[in-house]
Amino acid sequence: MSAAPATPTSAPRTNPRSRVVIASLVGTSIEFYDFYVYATAAVLVFPTLFFPNEDPVASQLSSFVTFALAFFARPVGSILFGHFGDRVGRKTTLVASLLVMGTATFLIGCLPSFDSVGVLAPVLLAVLRFAQGVGLGGEWSGAALLATENAPEGKRGVFGSMPQLGAPIGFLLANGLFIAINAAMPAGADGTPNADFQAWGWRIPFLLSAVLVLVGLYVRFRLVESPVFRGVQESGSVAKIPLGRVFRTSWRAVVVGTFGMVATYVLFYFMTTFTLAYGTTATSLAPKIGLGYSRGEFLTLLMIGVVFFGVFTPVAGLLADRFGRRRTLIPTTIGIALFGLTFQFWFAASQGPITVVTFLIVGLSLMGLTFGPMGALLPELFPTNVRYTGSALAYNIASILGASLAPTIALALWRPDGDIFLVGLYLTIAAVVTLVALLLVRETRGRDLDEAEATAAGTAPDRVGS
Repeated sequence: MSAAPATPTSAPRTNPRSRVVIASLVGTSIEFYDFYVYATAAVLVFPTLFFPNEDPVASQLSSFVTFALAFFARPVGSILFGHFGDRVGRKTTLVASLLVMGTATFLIGCLPSFDSVGVLAPVLLAVLRFAQGVGLGGEWSGAALLATENAPEGKRGVFGSMPQLGAPIGFLLANGLFIAINAAMPAGADGTPNADFQAWGWRIPFLLSAVLVLVGLYVRFRLVESPVFRGVQESGSVAKIPLGRVFRTSWRAVVVGTFGMVATYVLFYFMTTFTLAYGTTATSLAPKIGLGYSRGEFLTLLMIGVVFFGVFTPVAGLLADRFGRRRTLIPTTIGIALFGLTFQFWFAASQGPITVVTFLIVGLSLMGLTFGPMGALLPELFPTNVRYTGSALAYNIASILGASLAPTIALALWRPDGDIFLVGLYLTIAAVVTLVALLLVRETRGRDLDEAEATAAGTAPDRVGS
């Protein structure tokens, strides 16, 4: 009796490349849209709406403190979403982080002001900002893993730059919307804020984030789990406590990954939040002197610079694939250190738009060159079964060191007469710290992501579930 023919088994489903690109890009675009909307509002309206009883500098500082709060929440999100991302899977965790982040942003747009409910208003703002940070803590790492773990051979650098491209896209969406609102609700000739903008116009970008979240959810629900993580599940090497495993076997990777991102974060928030504050401050009024541009004028100049940010982000991914992560990032970091020394004579010494826009273009081009390769480098530092937790921790602890207090420190270093040499020097010092970290990282281009062995930063082998 002849044996029955074997039933063919279907190959595991994989994610189409176009879906991987869109799903990783859309989430981080929403992430950075949310953050840019908050950062812009923190400069333009939150000081008067939520902290009106303080002097102007104290109000601005209080607003920046709420801005910083989300960065301290992000490691909490890294631990929470990293745990489930490494135990349950990338797809489910990405959906959850997007929901938390998007819901918090939408509710910020619904908040009453200090005049309506008193001190409860800034308290609610702080709570929602913290929740936004928790969601953000799990968003980037999941998007980066989605891109890199599904990337074709030899293309992890450029695929890993796709989540990074969400930063300039989110900026253009958020600030383009603010420019349109500003055009519809312009400030008075003496710079007095528009009453409608102060009352409800600023809320529009926060409320519209719901539309972007729905688009992101639609794309992500159609994903399947990455083959790399399925391999971990099938081999039984899923870490029971990913956080403990990371600090036991990959702590060196966390340290070098964290400090390797510091200059990126400082540059990022100096070129967006601080430049906006400095550029829109009057030229001759105490307590601080700035460039005196209107809100709409400076946002337009900033958006020109962000276009270059967007262009150089995937270019950096291509360079990282061709020459390696370190050989792309080390020269870029040296460039950032030198750029920091130019702040006073380049940005502060002239009010001409050509001078200002060239400063923004150079700074944001460097931002693209340093940010693009990070989408591949950080995931490559960690073994598969703790990659979500490890890369999220490095990315988000760096946000505390590099970005959480950067606008506040810049405001303190900005002298009353408009001198910002010390602001640029702070960026230079951050770049030196990052350069040292990059010199300690081994090249990760070509590393097999299926490995659950020693990381590129030299951590111990990691095979057994904890």
